[in-house]
Amino acid sequence: MRTVNIGIIGLGTVGGGVARLVLSHHDDYVASYGIDLNVKRGCALDTAAGEACGITGDAFTTDWRDIVNDPDIDIVVELIGGEHPATEIYEAAFANGKHVVTANKALLGRHVERLAGLAREAGVQLRCEAAAAGGIPVVEALEHSFMGNRILTIAGIMNGTTNYILSRMTAEGSNFADVLADAQRLGYAEADPTADVDGFDAASKTAILASISFHTRVTTDDVYQQGIRKISAEDIAVARELGYTIKLLGIARNTPEGVEARVHPTMIPSTHQLAAVSGAMNAVYVVGDAVGETMFYGAGAGSFPTASAVVGDIFALAEPLSRGEKPLAEAKPYDHVLPVLPIEKLSNSFYVRLRIADEVGALAPVVAAFAEAGISISQINQLETETDGACSVVFITHEASEADMEKAEAALTALPGVREVANVIRIENIARWTEGVFAN
Repeated sequence: MRTVNIGIIGLGTVGGGVARLVLSHHDDYVASYGIDLNVKRGCALDTAAGEACGITGDAFTTDWRDIVNDPDIDIVVELIGGEHPATEIYEAAFANGKHVVTANKALLGRHVERLAGLAREAGVQLRCEAAAAGGIPVVEALEHSFMGNRILTIAGIMNGTTNYILSRMTAEGSNFADVLADAQRLGYAEADPTADVDGFDAASKTAILASISFHTRVTTDDVYQQGIRKISAEDIAVARELGYTIKLLGIARNTPEGVEARVHPTMIPSTHQLAAVSGAMNAVYVVGDAVGETMFYGAGAGSFPTASAVVGDIFALAEPLSRGEKPLAEAKPYDHVLPVLPIEKLSNSFYVRLRIADEVGALAPVVAAFAEAGISISQINQLETETDGACSVVFITHEASEADMEKAEAALTALPGVREVANVIRIENIARWTEGVFAN
């Protein structure tokens, strides 16, 4: 047995958690697995970060180059996030023959093809379990446990902040702005919540999981994104009455026409497993043609849950290294094998909430606008009249193409009797998620 040395770049929430886990469980790792893990160096901009997790003296540095250039370090753990200097860290680490473990979903969602290619050329690995769903070990399952399957669907609650907000709105009848402000005060949401509430974070994770699941390159830029800012307490109340729950889902489907990859608020039946996932928890629902429906549930963020996934990747590399063996080189990156379908090519049923002037005859041109766009209506619900003389009217459509819905929305906006197209929310046809599962 030889010692496996790691260097951690970034000692914040996750990096500090990784250091604490490795340092506090060191003897257990040796006794249980025969693996001697040593945090040789840690890097942060502030020495207090190192002191907080027990990395002091010569083991601490403020320059990431000290870690990637240290000949004794086997594994570089990058936990600073962003594109720079993370990209330069990977490049230097690979050039020096070091494996890299990361949770950097934003970088990998856009550039994993190039970075994985560099790792392969250098004969090392780039591992990213923590980049997809925090502490949930879904990447390992997709890469190994489900090898006997053709993955058909990935659908998940992949952002804890948005799920926390929507869960509280659902439970309390509160509005978005109030819950967001409270989430920021409690530390569930960042001061700038854009990456979370506008769907960017979930899109990066959806891209990573779709690429792994379907063996084709999907980037964050390929994923359609729509956030939750327009979701109101009124929408949630109506959804409940209709038997639905509103969740921000990342959805990827492997269809004969190509890959669907999208993140948006979604109405799903309240009886579905994903509808019951509340608070800041995450869940990833995976459908394989052989295994059928499975779901992974757990914390998608936080110091120790995410650190748990990082340490799992470290161990996957440390096991052969501790025996003096060289881990396999990174697999060949996926090429752009399958087309990614633009959102306009897809179809859904839709929930459409309009604010319409409460006047005789105001509804007729609205119904006509839907008909002219080729959309049929399955249900109309009029809500209470508001103080400004407008009333909210909810339309539930039969299945329609996204392109036709876009035409209808433009026509509705132009109608003089329509004060506002308040919201358009997709109603997911969850039966499609299991199309192609083998009959037992």
